[in-house]
Amino acid sequence: MVLLPARRALLAAGRRWLPRHYAPVAARPSSGAGGEPESEGPGRDTALLRHLLLKLRATGPVTVAEYMREALTNPGQGYYTRRGGIGESGDFITSPEITQVFGELIGIWFVSEWIAAGKPKAFQLVELGPGRGTLTDDMLRVFKQLASLLSKCDVSIHLVEVSPKLSEIQALLLTGGKVQSNPEDNSAYMKGVSKTGIPISWYRDIQDIPPGYSFYLAHEFFDALPIHKFQRTEKGWREVLVDIDPEVPDQLRFVLSPSRTPAMEIFLQPEETRDHVEVCPEAGVIIQRLASRIEEDGGAALVADYGHDGTKTDTFRGFRDHKLHDVLTAPGTADLTADVDFSYLRKMAQGRTATLGPIKQREFLKNMGIDVRLQVLLQNSHDTATHKQLLHSYDMLMNPEKMGDCFNFFALLPHQRLAHPDKKHKQESKSSLPPVAGFSELLMK
Repeated sequence: MVLLPARRALLAAGRRWLPRHYAPVAARPSSGAGGEPESEGPGRDTALLRHLLLKLRATGPVTVAEYMREALTNPGQGYYTRRGGIGESGDFITSPEITQVFGELIGIWFVSEWIAAGKPKAFQLVELGPGRGTLTDDMLRVFKQLASLLSKCDVSIHLVEVSPKLSEIQALLLTGGKVQSNPEDNSAYMKGVSKTGIPISWYRDIQDIPPGYSFYLAHEFFDALPIHKFQRTEKGWREVLVDIDPEVPDQLRFVLSPSRTPAMEIFLQPEETRDHVEVCPEAGVIIQRLASRIEEDGGAALVADYGHDGTKTDTFRGFRDHKLHDVLTAPGTADLTADVDFSYLRKMAQGRTATLGPIKQREFLKNMGIDVRLQVLLQNSHDTATHKQLLHSYDMLMNPEKMGDCFNFFALLPHQRLAHPDKKHKQESKSSLPPVAGFSELLMK
């Protein structure tokens, strides 16, 4: 979850002495757009750092995945559970925070897929990690504008959120703060009704969401899930771990495992050709669950995130106050992120669903009609400031040097959604399913 084009953060490591069994990880130069990660100095101390130091002294080095999990979701001091700084005053800005157009087009995508599915009588819209709720709010506006089309459809919103602070912000935006905590339904920890009359429920895990025809949205969600990092060495593959720096006892550094680790045995592929690999097991598990649900109940999943198709290597980085931040400095005070490997997500769908993408954000939004929507908004804007803001927002979303090429869209769909008519039914092809919006040009009627 970051503001500007992806830049590699330098791994904080030195060529200092290490205990005999652990080799230091040499710092790698940034391969991004330049810039050193921001560090708050060696004296920066946090309660979470003290907790981690005690843990490392007791157990030895931990995986990067375990470090990320502590830094981001530790119940008392994790970044998302305590801060979750989204927006101009936070640590990063997401596309929905830039302009309403983004969320409107995403809402149209789901309505388009609902129509292609034959307009089921009900659908659940599930968002994973909804941030401040801005994207859901924009989609609800679309549903309200299309009320006549959706009048016979029972729509409900289901938000998967682990941060108490962010769930409060979401509830205030979406319901005006009128929610019921700890409802009798044990699966949801909070319930309310949107300002437009649509029921909203909050959950801590996707498994708690009731079964049924559902659309899933994961916008800048997978990039914040914990990753394992593996490095090819002269002695073979080794896992990158986090340990205490023996020369500066209140600081952390990266080390290499002395031998193969359980994670290497499970997650490393024999055919891997890269020298450095990041694997996100939690992302794989979630994709499996989404694919299984879509296969059983119908629906679709749309993923939008920084990422690549199995080509990148070291993408682990931190952000604080919209600047690169040393990932091992002051844990719990910065957003930690790594690019999503869409080739891994495709593999983990295990053929249960069809997949589309990844496709660049600028291509997806252009196919969805962002240029047409922009022109309408510009024509309706009557002051220079609004006019400039609209153009600035469009540039942020579409410029290849900003978000246009850094973000990718990826979809899971039922196999029958992409089925082509048989040759013997060619004469009936006019009634065949329309192309999937975004991944091909939206049919404007």
